[in-house]
Amino acid sequence: MYKWFLAWRYLHTKLIAFFGVAAVSLCVAMVLVVLSVMGGFLDSVRTRSKGLFGDIVMANATLQGFPMYQEFTDYLLKELPDTVALSTPAINSYGVFRVPATTQTVPTRIMGICLDDYARVTEFGEGLHYERYYPGTTSLEKQQIPVAGHTASGKLELPKELEEANRQWRAAETNPKAIETFDELPYVTVAYPLTDGYSSERMFAEGLGEPGYRNKALPGAILGCDLVFYRNADGRFSRHLARGATVAVTLMPLSTTGNVGGEPPVKLLMRYSDDSHTGIFEVDSLQMYVDFQTLQHKLAMDPQERMDGTMTRARTNQLLIKLKEGVGLNEGKAAIQAAWMEFLVLNAGVLDAYDIRLLGSVRVSTWEDLQRDFIAAVEKEKVLVTSLFGLISMVAVVLVGCIFYMIVEKKTRDIGIVKALGGSARGVAALFVAYAGAVGIVGAILGVFLGCLFVWNVNDIQDLLAQLNPQLRIWSPDVYSFDKIPEVVKQADAVWVGVMAIVASMVGSLVPAILAARVWPVKALRYE
Repeated sequence: MYKWFLAWRYLHTKLIAFFGVAAVSLCVAMVLVVLSVMGGFLDSVRTRSKGLFGDIVMANATLQGFPMYQEFTDYLLKELPDTVALSTPAINSYGVFRVPATTQTVPTRIMGICLDDYARVTEFGEGLHYERYYPGTTSLEKQQIPVAGHTASGKLELPKELEEANRQWRAAETNPKAIETFDELPYVTVAYPLTDGYSSERMFAEGLGEPGYRNKALPGAILGCDLVFYRNADGRFSRHLARGATVAVTLMPLSTTGNVGGEPPVKLLMRYSDDSHTGIFEVDSLQMYVDFQTLQHKLAMDPQERMDGTMTRARTNQLLIKLKEGVGLNEGKAAIQAAWMEFLVLNAGVLDAYDIRLLGSVRVSTWEDLQRDFIAAVEKEKVLVTSLFGLISMVAVVLVGCIFYMIVEKKTRDIGIVKALGGSARGVAALFVAYAGAVGIVGAILGVFLGCLFVWNVNDIQDLLAQLNPQLRIWSPDVYSFDKIPEVVKQADAVWVGVMAIVASMVGSLVPAILAARVWPVKALRYE
């Protein structure tokens, strides 16, 4: 009992112990921050990769794609009803993107999707900007420019469908701050034209007609948010482009053999329908999304007549598959792979040489397979960086050892009294180990608190530093892929780091504790 009493007394009466507490706290906070940021980065890679690809991806990694995708989709849903929930095709190509109103011209990756199915197979719908505030209004079909105007009561409003959609969002939104933010910075950029960041009431007091739609109907396009917009210091985007604005993309069609077909370049005029924020800079700064059938036709990947009068088969680049709940990735992959081989055998008699070559290179992969090299590299970086900072943190062990050695030197009289009163050598050693454990516990608690506080506010801290000096912005989205530093601390990481700090403190005190245990009472009290 005396061991804990004296350990507690030494802890709150001796100033030198707080140097040990401070050392443990700083080391715990440092390791926890590194572990949380690197672990958060790894989790972001996993989560967002799955969100982009769905569970299973079938692709042959060629721009000309592969045929029989719809037939195989029907075959899958028939043969594996307990494994496959949904499947959707997607086309990936490249082009030159242009905004005629601003003369902005940049290279782009263009993806053809069936929007509703793609949003169900992946998590694409969660990152759509206008779809959040005007649910059900984002479309890739042909559309006009929505225009604000005065209603019969004289109020300036959007077209009826947009106003009703926004009312539905307001009624369902449970976060008052989201509605306040919406009110402060209007998200609708649809006047004739209204631009984001300006109140329609301030720009147009009179002279507008009724709300409605203007200009020629063009296919809709969803743009990566970093493709056309700039991110403000607060993390939000300055949407200078009006919803419904005309954008253009130039494409290069390819034949089944990979040769240029049609009359390139093919120019496609579209309407900006929405913008997507996946949080991955390489995607948001390059990608645009259009209707699958529209892109398929423009790239000559729909059925085309050959010179001999026969027709080619429709092609796609990818087939994205969502598994049923509870089906494991590897289990689903194996079942789909087996089904694919069976499908090829069943249809071998109706395929020509071009189709066989394209179909033969199709591979079935999970989203983890596609990102395996990148995920493995991040995992190694996490282990390496955490190990390095853990090694640096060993200075706390040395510091605790030095502090306790000094305490033992100064507490020789106390040690002699304890031993003279019947305390054993083991008890005296346990006293200083317990003292170090108390230092470790207090230091671990403070370190975890400081580490969590830093991680939870790391982006705000970076923004503050960047305001003082732009050169202090250490996390740039165009360098580190993701646009934000991870802000999540896992409970298991906090507990593990705290426990290791306590153990390390106790280990650091072992040598001084052994020296204290070897003190002779007579020698310690000789001059008392």
